[in-house]
Amino acid sequence: MSLIEDHALIGDTHSAGLVALDGSIDWLCLPRFDSPSCFAALLDDERGGRWRIAPGGEVGAVSRTYREDSMVLETTFSTASGSIVVTDLLAIEERSDPHTPRSVYPAEVVVRSVRGLSGTVDVAMLFQPRFDYGSVTPWFRRIDGAVQAIGGPDALDLLSPVPVEVDRDGVRAHFRVAAGDTLSFVAAYHRSHLRLDPGELAPPEDLIRHTDDFWKRWAQRCSYEGAYRDQLIRSLLTLKALTYSPTGGIVAAATTSLPEALGGPRNWDYRYCWLRDATFTLETLLDHGYTEEAVEWRDWLLRAVAGDPEELQIMYGVRGERRLIEFTLDHLSGYEGSRPVRVGNAASQQFQLDVYGEVMDAFHCARRAGLETGEDAWELEKAIVDFVCRHWQEPDDGIWEVRSGREHFVHSKAMAWVAVDRAIKAVEHFGKRGPVELWREVRDAIHNDVLTHGCDASRGCLVRSYGSTEVDASLLMLPLVGFLPVSDERMAATIQAVQDDLVVDGFVQRYRSEAAPDGLPAGEGTFLLCSFWLVDCFVLQGNIQEARVLFDRLVALANDVGLLSEEYDVATGRLVGNFPQAFSHIAMANAARTLELGGRWRGAHRGAVSVRGPLTLRAASA
Repeated sequence: MSLIEDHALIGDTHSAGLVALDGSIDWLCLPRFDSPSCFAALLDDERGGRWRIAPGGEVGAVSRTYREDSMVLETTFSTASGSIVVTDLLAIEERSDPHTPRSVYPAEVVVRSVRGLSGTVDVAMLFQPRFDYGSVTPWFRRIDGAVQAIGGPDALDLLSPVPVEVDRDGVRAHFRVAAGDTLSFVAAYHRSHLRLDPGELAPPEDLIRHTDDFWKRWAQRCSYEGAYRDQLIRSLLTLKALTYSPTGGIVAAATTSLPEALGGPRNWDYRYCWLRDATFTLETLLDHGYTEEAVEWRDWLLRAVAGDPEELQIMYGVRGERRLIEFTLDHLSGYEGSRPVRVGNAASQQFQLDVYGEVMDAFHCARRAGLETGEDAWELEKAIVDFVCRHWQEPDDGIWEVRSGREHFVHSKAMAWVAVDRAIKAVEHFGKRGPVELWREVRDAIHNDVLTHGCDASRGCLVRSYGSTEVDASLLMLPLVGFLPVSDERMAATIQAVQDDLVVDGFVQRYRSEAAPDGLPAGEGTFLLCSFWLVDCFVLQGNIQEARVLFDRLVALANDVGLLSEEYDVATGRLVGNFPQAFSHIAMANAARTLELGGRWRGAHRGAVSVRGPLTLRAASA
């Protein structure tokens, strides 16, 4: 089983796959991010299924890269007899443009092209899909010049340029590639009751060219040209690849059940859209010139939360689905024995007060950027604020979705304050109408309550929850949203307490799981998102050099193609958690902007009302 960081992402803004260094597609769900997998060797090397193309003999060296500003992956294998490059992608058809990559094909299409670079290399291909998370071994049959794998509602048609061997287990081929040769394989997914005509697909070389061109044109729209452009472009491309383009929804990660602690039960399904990500995502897209994507994400958000605020969920499916029932796949062994393997997410039914603040902050962010919405949207916002005014005093499950019972989490209360504060700003600065006097009273009440009950008198810092003496990395968000400035003694003491209690080898844990029970066995990696928040706080404190050192260390944790997971395990020096993680890449992009502007960007915090535009700094100004 390959390491998490050994994988690279391919995607078509409908779904995404992970390709390992050994040439194996170890994870792919079709036709959507949250569909059952057809390749899941990542979660079970024996039963999950894979598609591997690599030299049949001993490999001397492997290197890989994305084509410049693209999601087209190229892996180079060197052997004693020669070298080849394998090009991998999920195809985007010619009629797509950077704004609306809507597929018109009758299928999701994977292209794998093998090109000889030098000498002659013997290559082996194993095509071994297993549908429905490895529970269905398909029936393989030859039809219309292809080999079709069919099982239940799913079918994958393999088009091969070389003769293949077909048996009940899969499809195999052995062939030789000389310098200058190019052989391309195509796998097209479609519903099993439909017939796919291979003639409807463009030639593989056209699919590669069109897909590469699509990603390059999209990347060219980025307004950022600062010191961290390479890392930032890769993060933005990753964010785009995790976007479900028909609706604009953005999933938290491409995977499920990659463990936060190797061998443990902290394994969750992240192939859904979290409301908490809304403001961070909008900021990132708007800051770098992607207004159309920001509008699509804002519109997805409006549709998802429409209705009674009492029924608001913290996450939804890519089309806004609400029923995300969690269950386990007991037939899968899990990544490195990390069980259970979960599908769905029970946290979707939790009460997390902070998401109301994130939603209101997202609307504020959009409004500040000139992305105005109609009065219907404002009526929804007022209903959300009314809900917060009535429920802010209740305990909740918190930002980290604990399964140990509800508490009065300080971060949650602060984000309730944000919800009311942003509604007040909509009235004061953007001409909206609402009961602003009542809102001001509630805003002051929340603020006073937090500072009265959420501080540790002995240390002078804010704490994780009322009555606790533990700190929590989510407290680093408070100066970023405007609840307290970094100059406040309590906030400065909190930032220092986080460094004292939660930093491991320079990186930040969410909380001390051994001292703050969350319903699961203690132990997990350091959280990359929280570590980037500390970068932001350092900048706001004026500690630019310290911020830059931490930022550079965080960026260096990315794998060889620039991808970050959710967490980093200091003890083993490995990436852990679902991969690639949108929140990690969003936080990296936002921290890069903070550093570029030396704190001026966030000097007024996220609740500022001045109009913001795309970042256009040149590297010389860094």
